[in-house]
Amino acid sequence: MDVVARLASQRAVVIFSKSTCCMSHAIKRLFYEQGVSPAIVEIDQDMYGKDIEWALARLGCSPTVPAVFVGGKFVGMANTVMTLHLNGSLKMLLKDAGALWL
Repeated sequence: MDVVARLASQRAVVIFSKSTCCMSHAIKRLFYEQGVSPAIVEIDQDMYGKDIEWALARLGCSPTVPAVFVGGKFVGMANTVMTLHLNGSLKMLLKDAGALWL
């Protein structure tokens, strides 16, 4: 859990992903299109990937990726992030975290 918390607090937006996951790709693209430059942790390419995946599972992430943190706080998985985007509240979260300036 400490590894996830430390990584999640290093940038305004952190996405835990797997390089082969299509939903991870879609969520990363969503943030890039919003003008956000998130930190991406590809857990299938990280030496601590198994520990990170275990910690994400303990947070309730199922499947474990993509897991999105904004402002150091767990926002949710792809479903939640897309819902926030569609109802307009994702932009406010990003502004509050300092990930967007406009």
